Amino acid sequence: MALPTGTRPFSRFEWMLAARYMRPRRHASGLVIALFSLIGIMLGVATLIIVMAVMNGFRAELISKILGLNGHVIVEAMDSKFTDYSDVAARIAKVPGVVSATPLIEGQALASGESASGGVLVRGIRQQDLAHVPGIYNNVRLGTLASFDKSGGVAIGSRLATQLGVTVGQTITIVVPHGAETPFGVTPRIKAFPVVAIFEIGMSEYDSTFVIMPFGDAQAYFNLPDQASAVEVYLQNPDAVDQITPQIDQAVGRQALITTWRERNTTFFSALEVERNVMFLILTLIVLVAALNIISGLTMLVKDKGHDIAILRTMGATRGAIMRVFFIAGASIGTLGTLAGFGLGVFVDLNIESIREFISSITRTELFSPELYFLSELPAKMDARETITVVVLALGLSFLATLYPAWRAARLDPVEALRHE
Repeated sequence: MALPTGTRPFSRFEWMLAARYMRPRRHASGLVIALFSLIGIMLGVATLIIVMAVMNGFRAELISKILGLNGHVIVEAMDSKFTDYSDVAARIAKVPGVVSATPLIEGQALASGESASGGVLVRGIRQQDLAHVPGIYNNVRLGTLASFDKSGGVAIGSRLATQLGVTVGQTITIVVPHGAETPFGVTPRIKAFPVVAIFEIGMSEYDSTFVIMPFGDAQAYFNLPDQASAVEVYLQNPDAVDQITPQIDQAVGRQALITTWRERNTTFFSALEVERNVMFLILTLIVLVAALNIISGLTMLVKDKGHDIAILRTMGATRGAIMRVFFIAGASIGTLGTLAGFGLGVFVDLNIESIREFISSITRTELFSPELYFLSELPAKMDARETITVVVLALGLSFLATLYPAWRAARLDPVEALRHE
C-alpha cells in the first residue's frame, strides 16, 4: 500500500494553515501591508463602481433630457419654403418605428420680465403635438397647457421664470429683431405674452432658455405664414435612428436636410465616452497598485514564516501544498477587499444624492452645480456588465499578485532555512 504523498489540493488543512498565518501577531509587518492592500483594493473597486455608475447615469440623464425636448430626427426643407409641413409630418408618422412627427417654428428672441432680460429660444408647437414632447408635457410645475392654442400665452422654463422674476399669470415681453418693414427700415417686433405654464425639465440649459408658444402665434410673430421651420420626429427606439432614417427620407418626398440626434450631439457624447474610458483606465491603476501591495505583504509574510515552512517541508508537506497555503492567504485579501469594495460602491450608488446633499450641508458648498453640469441632481446608474467586469478584474489582479510570493514560499529550501537554528 502506497503512503500518501501529501494533502489533497485546497484541503481543510491548507485553509486552516492559511487562516493561522493571516492572524495578527507581534512584529508581523507583512500582515500590516496586507491590511493596507485589502483597504486599497476595497477603495479601488468602490471608486471604480461609483465613478462608472455616475458617468453612466450622467450620460443616460443627458440623453433623456436632450431627447425629451428635441426630436430624434429633424427634417428641414432645403429647396423651398416648408409650406407642406402637415403632409410631410403625416407621411413620416406612418413610418414603422415612428411615434410622432411634430411641425414646429423656432427662432431666437430677447425676453424681458419684471426684473431682468435675456436671450431665449422660442419654439412654436401645435396643441395636439404637445403630448408627444415629454420633456415639456410631463414636467409642468405651475399652470396648465390645456387650451394652449387658444390661450395666447407662452410656457417658459423654471430657471427662466426665476431669472425674469415672473410667475404664472404675469407677462413677459418678447422682442425679435426682424419685424415689419417700414420706409425707415426693418423695425423690431415687440409683444407681451402672458405666462400660462412653467415647466422644469431638470436640465438647466433648457430650463433657462426655452419659451414655448402656440404654433399659430409663432407663425404670425416670426412672419412665417403657412410655414414651419422643421418637423421633429420621435422614435420608439432612439438607438435605431440609423436604420429608420432612410425610410423617413423616402417618406418626406422632397429635398430636405435630415439630421439625427447623434449627428447633432456627436462631439458632446464622444467626449463623454472618451472621458469614461480614460477614467476606467486611471482608476484601474488604483486596484493594480493595491494588488501589487499584496506581493509585498506576502513576500514579507514568507520571510517571517521561513522557519515554519522549513519544518512543514521536513514533516512531508509538498511544495504544492505550501504554494496553495500562501495563495489562499493572498487570494483571501483580494476577495475580501473586492467584496467590501463592491458593497461600498453599491451603497454609495443607491444613496448618492443623499450623500451629496449631506456633504454639501456640512461643507456649505454646492458639489454638483446645475449651471456647470446641466442636471439638477447627481445621477447614478449601475450597469451589471460593467460591475461584474470590475469585480472580475479586481479578483484577477489579486490572484495574479499572489502567485509569485506563493511560488517563492514553495521554492524555499528547508536545509538553508534551518541551517542556523
